[in-house]
Parts: sequence; structure tokens; C-alpha cells
Amino acid sequence: MSLQILTDRVTSMLGTDSGLDATVKFKTDEGNVFINSKIVPNTVSNEDLEADCTFEISTKNALKLLDGDLNAMMAYMMGKLKIDGDMGVAMKIAETFGGK
Repeated sequence: MSLQILTDRVTSMLGTDSGLDATVKFKTDEGNVFINSKIVPNTVSNEDLEADCTFEISTKNALKLLDGDLNAMMAYMMGKLKIDGDMGVAMKIAETFGGK
């Protein structure tokens, strides 16, 4: 249930053209949220595909990040968030989803 909520939230926050021009995967304890912003309109799915940047985080903490209740840097330093891949994309994601 929480994975669907996360997927819906990411979809609404991303919009049709985020300008990220990257693929991103949130790998959670409940499944994956895959973002393809290399195409317009951007797509969000629960597929397990290769991504430019992968965030490994619990669904609960991912929702907290989107709500602004969890700081991404603190989550990373505390081991609640692991990042694999292009750090430039990770920074763009932080800008896109941060503070919304």
C-alpha cells in the first residue's frame, strides 16, 4: 500500500517534464519506483530497471523525504539512505523533490 502511495506522490511531484533528463530508481523494502525522465512525458513505474542513479531507502523514509520530514543528507549520513550511481543526478533529484 505504501509503495503505491510513494509511486503516486513521485508521479504528481515529477509532472510531465521535470527536466532531469535521467533515469532514477528508488529501491525500497516494498518494491521499486522507477523514473524515466529521458522521455517526455516523464514516466513512473514499479519496474526494476537499470538506472543512472539508485536510491536505496525504506518506503516509510522515502515518504518522509518527500514530505520534508527527513533531511536527505542526514538520512545518508545515518545510513537510512544509500546512493549508487551518478551523484549529479542525485543532486538534481534532491532539488526536484526537496521542500515540496
